[in-house]
Amino acid sequence: MKNYNVGVIGATGMVGQRFITLLADHPWFNLKVLAASSRSAGKPYREAVGAKWAMRTPIPAKAADIIVKDAEKDMEEIAASVDFVFCAVDMPSEEIIALEQGYAKLECPVVSNNKEHRYFNDVPMLIPECNAEHIAVIETQKKRLGTKRGFVAVKPNCSIQSYVPALHPLREYGLKTVLACNYQAISGAGKTFETWPEMVDNLIPFIKGEEQKSEVEPMKIWGEVRDGVIVNAAEPLITTQCLRVPVSDGHTSAVFVKFDKKPSKEAIIKAWAEYKGEPQRLNLPSAPKQFLNYFEEDNRPQAKLDRDLEGGMAVSIGRLREDTLFDYKFVCLSHNTLRGAAGGGVLAAELLAAKGYFER
Repeated sequence: MKNYNVGVIGATGMVGQRFITLLADHPWFNLKVLAASSRSAGKPYREAVGAKWAMRTPIPAKAADIIVKDAEKDMEEIAASVDFVFCAVDMPSEEIIALEQGYAKLECPVVSNNKEHRYFNDVPMLIPECNAEHIAVIETQKKRLGTKRGFVAVKPNCSIQSYVPALHPLREYGLKTVLACNYQAISGAGKTFETWPEMVDNLIPFIKGEEQKSEVEPMKIWGEVRDGVIVNAAEPLITTQCLRVPVSDGHTSAVFVKFDKKPSKEAIIKAWAEYKGEPQRLNLPSAPKQFLNYFEEDNRPQAKLDRDLEGGMAVSIGRLREDTLFDYKFVCLSHNTLRGAAGGGVLAAELLAAKGYFER
């Protein structure tokens, strides 16, 4: 596989920091450019990020001395010097759309963590194990943008990256109704306990916009490509509740599901154990060998982020039980480093690279 020069737009934020740690030793992607707001531009990265560095590991040596670019003013220079960029910025929505499409129109593909392009029907929103075929709509998007190789691809909201992968292998039984209660870590808000001490021993019972994203985005993930665009799925009917909880990393979902054709418990566990998506078939660097892991544990803490099951995991699923109102209920956990804010974006980029979308 060819190596690609990459940039991170929004490099000083928490998601940008996670991208940097994941890219520091990546076998395919060479971290070349870091960009942020004008406040950080012109400084070495270690100085620009300063005390805001929130990762558990030190700033990678290859990133520390990179001079930070201005994400807007230096757009042409950045686009010319890399094969594609990751984008995770904190700006008004219309400015994010302009920024990402600006890079795309300069023939620099964008893999975005931002929500603004998720609802464009010619922009793939990727959980690569679930909807790799959606990258086909990039050709339609290029026509709209007037580009030869520039495009925008996005990852979905972190809240759905636990329960959607767990439900995906069960679609053959007809997902009818889904209730998902999402318990979301403070990293999803770009916080740590040091910067958000009031969250210690506390929770927030409502997160603005999260429930809508958690109910709508799966319908696009499960949609079909028709006439060059993504047409959202009509079923299942999904309702969610999203709470912020005092956990540093990793989102947990309590899931209740009703099927058209109720499978046995054994059939569900078998489907989880055997499921492999395109990243596993392509042996992508960030793809866990075992995508879904089922285990039953009582009265014990959930699996920690550093727990190694079957060589890595995206989702761990515990204690599948029959339910009185629904058919089954279970709890699943997405591991933030593998399938969180930045990890999902890196895997999406690996899929796009393997399919030749970053070639010049």
